[in-house]
Amino acid sequence: MDRQVFWQAWTGVRLESCRIRHDAAGVWAESVALGVEEDQPWALRYTLRGDTGWRTRELSVVSLGHDATSLRLIGDGAGRWTGPAGERLPQLDGCLDVDLTSSVFTNTLSIRRLGLAPGRSEETTVVYVTVPGLGVSISRQRYRCLASAPDGARYRFEAPASGFVAEISVDRDGLVVDYPGIARRVWAR
Repeated sequence: MDRQVFWQAWTGVRLESCRIRHDAAGVWAESVALGVEEDQPWALRYTLRGDTGWRTRELSVVSLGHDATSLRLIGDGAGRWTGPAGERLPQLDGCLDVDLTSSVFTNTLSIRRLGLAPGRSEETTVVYVTVPGLGVSISRQRYRCLASAPDGARYRFEAPASGFVAEISVDRDGLVVDYPGIARRVWAR
């Protein structure tokens, strides 16, 4: 797989351009996202590297705004994380995926890694990175496969702590087509 995808927010100002490659070496994504939150503009670039099982191995995020913040997290694929200087981050233990709030691509990580058949569901814990600000916490999330076909699938996504629920449509590669209330794909190749 070698794809380029553009997503825009359902409401408000937000746009993401993401290139995704998946091959025998694993998954790699590079993206630029921008938006406006509470009347404050933000822009960032991120690079994500995962293994062949779609487990996140590295996330690097750089703010392109005036605050010039950055974040780098390294995962071992078994749920242990370190920071950029090699320091252990035990508060993130157990997380195999990341969820970057500015990017619907990060939903693809859990969807592909879990490989759920229709009617099946699974709960997962993710490293949750908020944008703007790049705050890091953990989040419990649940995916249920509602339907699957050769050209795509539908999932029910739940974040139990907040009560958030959405039905996500994805294409044959697990890339978001529609995430009602959050984002929709506007271009892809």
